Amino acid sequence: MHMLQRSLRALHTLVIMTIMTAAATPALIAIGETMLLVTPTDATPLAEAEDVRLSIGGAESNIAAHVAILGQSAAWVSRLGDEVLGHRVHRAVAAHGVDTRWVGFDPTAPTGVYFKDPGHGVRYYRAGSAASRMTPETIAEVPLEDARIVHVSGITPALSASCAAMIDTVIDRVAASPALLSFDVNHRAALWSASEAAPVLLALANRADIVFVGLDEAETLWGCRTAADVRALVSAPSHLVVKDGAVGATEFSPDGVMFVPAIPTEVVEAVGAGDAFAAGYLSGVLNGSSPHESLRRGHERAHLVLQSTHDVVGVGETDAAG
Repeated sequence: MHMLQRSLRALHTLVIMTIMTAAATPALIAIGETMLLVTPTDATPLAEAEDVRLSIGGAESNIAAHVAILGQSAAWVSRLGDEVLGHRVHRAVAAHGVDTRWVGFDPTAPTGVYFKDPGHGVRYYRAGSAASRMTPETIAEVPLEDARIVHVSGITPALSASCAAMIDTVIDRVAASPALLSFDVNHRAALWSASEAAPVLLALANRADIVFVGLDEAETLWGCRTAADVRALVSAPSHLVVKDGAVGATEFSPDGVMFVPAIPTEVVEAVGAGDAFAAGYLSGVLNGSSPHESLRRGHERAHLVLQSTHDVVGVGETDAAG
């Protein structure tokens, strides 16, 4: 009986993989690292915490999950360790309806892990991770050109030289296709200093079609004080979205300048709100929405996540009461 059950599970997996392989290219393909996240169950610092919660965290998989929840097809491309943590991360992302057919497992490298340390920031253990070993060959079989939007962030090129080369390849391939390249600046000070990151991230942003950047990080990186200052530097993308926290977001596009205020929110946790905003905006683009509607959709997703301790929540879900 045990052997029969194993055979049936193997057959089920084969059928699912066959269906996914034959499936059409998703509307959005997001590429980047996702790690296991360890968080104290309350606000106790790690030095004293006894109970923790395991979840996952990754900007690009967050984007794909939100877009899938909002009804469009989305895929996430990455590498994970071929161990229990990697398979746990994989299951968690796939559970949101994300296409994971191009996620690979590396038996010789671990899945990255990071810890939230309440009152003391975040601690990363990602050096040498499976995702940091991604190369241009990682995306060789991924049909980027057939997607409508390919999304990457400024986190990935900071992981390793091979990851930076992969992002260059992604941008070159998308530029030669009808697909749109979406880029979230996403500067991570723990990975590289502002002085090192600033010129690289600016160059990458000016090679994209859609760019997201926070006004605060634009000031840190490039000394920009206003959204107009950012546009003066990031002038090449057809769509530039400058986020200003609880104030709102400004889009610069061929249609002109559009500002939409943020939704007043009682914040439970801010982590993941930027990804939620970007995903809501991109879902609007995929729907053919106006700039105003796309920005509004971004604020709605961010509003939902800001009321939760989770990076990705379903429509209408929050855990602010708990």
